Amino acid sequence: MTSVHEGLDLDALKGFLADSGVDVHGEIRAELISGGKSNLTFGLRDDRSHWVLRRPPTAGLTPSAHDVAREFRITSALQGTGVPVAPTVVQCEDDSVMGAPFTVVDYVDGRVVRSKTDLDALTDGEIDRCVGELVRIIAELHQVDFEAVGLGNLGRPDGYVNRQVKLWASQWGRVKTRELPDLERLHAALADSIPESPAPSIVHGDYRIDNTILDSTDPGRVVAVVDWELSTLGDPLTDLAMMCVYRHPALDDVLGFPAAWSSDRLPSTDDLVQRYATASGRDIAHWNFYMGLAYLKLAVIAEGINHRWRVGATIGDGFDRAGEAVPALVAAGLEALKGADS
Repeated sequence: MTSVHEGLDLDALKGFLADSGVDVHGEIRAELISGGKSNLTFGLRDDRSHWVLRRPPTAGLTPSAHDVAREFRITSALQGTGVPVAPTVVQCEDDSVMGAPFTVVDYVDGRVVRSKTDLDALTDGEIDRCVGELVRIIAELHQVDFEAVGLGNLGRPDGYVNRQVKLWASQWGRVKTRELPDLERLHAALADSIPESPAPSIVHGDYRIDNTILDSTDPGRVVAVVDWELSTLGDPLTDLAMMCVYRHPALDDVLGFPAAWSSDRLPSTDDLVQRYATASGRDIAHWNFYMGLAYLKLAVIAEGINHRWRVGATIGDGFDRAGEAVPALVAAGLEALKGADS
């Protein structure tokens, strides 16, 4: 570990932690875990403790407390529920301390399964238990009383699905690099078949295996769910559908590497839905609509990556194939809608 990082003033941090009642033993050392295109993530250690600090980037984006503060608020509220999250330590909203807001949580030790290579280290039995636990946890999240845990104003659940259909069509108009009539057809079909939503819940918004931390020795146990920046209040079936759509092979092109969650070693989407229905007790109505909407969303996300790659705004390799995923995802969405409930 080193003690010098852009965007991280360890002396100021130590003083803030001490003033906030956090015991600090010795000097704080830091390492950059993720530079990302959004938030910076640092591992911190003193002589006894291990933490994770998150803050906005130092350049390229206007520093904002939105993402880190939102994630901290949600994970703080979920402490003690059936949803495992990192224990929260402290939040700073005063830009004068380190130039931007930041949050500190306890470090959660474990393994993250991102790629097919990571997944191949697990046995079939471990994968089955892991998937069962992932489904149980998302069902548990959807059963959390968001009013009781203080998240009643996290979002606007009324009209959530209508806004999602409009949002992703609007987003397509901003990022498209070519005309794609089938996507317009998919959007129109969705707009004409919006169902009545079930009771709202907290939705994670980006739930799959690589947004969790698994126990180091028991991959059948999830020790923390991470990446809550997209979380809001909405229709729980949109959350389930995104988890299922991420199983499509095109996810590899969207992410730019062979993704663990698209592996054929994992259960089918039908199996995931059945497991969720059993775990949650929910009626999975209008399922084809929700899958069609999730395919639209992932197609637009892929086109956004393609757009940024074409204008030279991506960093790293693997972004050149994202555009190829769009037609396949749109076609899958249209196929899903063929059997949509009326």
